[in-house]
Order: sequence, then structure tokens, then C-alpha cells
Amino acid sequence: MSGDGLRSGQVAEVAGVNIQTLRYYERRGLLAEPDRSPGGHRLYGEDAVTALRVIKAAQRLGFTLEEVAELLETGRHRHGRPVAGLQERAAAKLAEVDAKIADLTTIRTALAAAVDAGCDDLTECASMPCCPIPFTDLAEENRHAGPCC
Repeated sequence: MSGDGLRSGQVAEVAGVNIQTLRYYERRGLLAEPDRSPGGHRLYGEDAVTALRVIKAAQRLGFTLEEVAELLETGRHRHGRPVAGLQERAAAKLAEVDAKIADLTTIRTALAAAVDAGCDDLTECASMPCCPIPFTDLAEENRHAGPCC
């Protein structure tokens, strides 16, 4: 990077985002307002590339932009002191991920059972006593005995 800084397109390319994302993050306050060249072009420092990469990484970990903004704001005001927040938020996000994994595991098990049972018609399968689709217990009174799907 030159001493003058990077233009919007260059920062976006290096950070792996598009220019609209870069501008959106500026408007949301996730990125500091860049310096301007004498010609009025935005000029960003290396810290903007780092910030963009941090934002994208946090999003990939499941943090919303609002949560990222709060974490960044907290980090800006720590003045060398440790800041509570990231550990708590990471632990909460981990609990969310664990709950999603549990839900997905349940869904996967039901889908695998539906495939193994040879279910071809959702309505017909739901009326069979051996139907593995989880919601079928709601229609218990409508079930009739017979071969599975």
C-alpha cells in the first residue's frame, strides 16, 4: 500500500467485499470516515482492510452487524483495559450454535428415517403408523394400520 492510502475499489478488493458493502459499513459507523485525496477520492488506511476482515469474520461466526457494531464500539473505548463483552457474546453465540446443531441433528435424523422408510407422498406417509415425519403425531387419530409408505 502506498503512503497515500487505498481507494474504495482497492480496499474492497483486498478485503474481499464490494464497494456497496464498504459504503454501507461506513454509513452504519462500522468503519471510520476515510481521509480524502485533494481530488475528493476516499483514501483508506490498512486499518480499514483489517476492520473489514474482522467484520466479515465475525459475521461468518454468526454475529449480526448490530452485534459486530457493539463489539467494535466496546473495543474502541477500552483504552488498553480488558473489556467485558466478547467472551460473554461468544459464549452466547456458542450456545445458539449448539442449539442449532441439535435442531439440525433432529431434522437430519427425521429426514434419514423418511428416506429409509421410502416415503414418496407426504400426505400418504403421514397417515401411516410408521411414518418418521415428526409432525405426524399431531394427526394420530387419522392414522390407519397398514404397510409403511
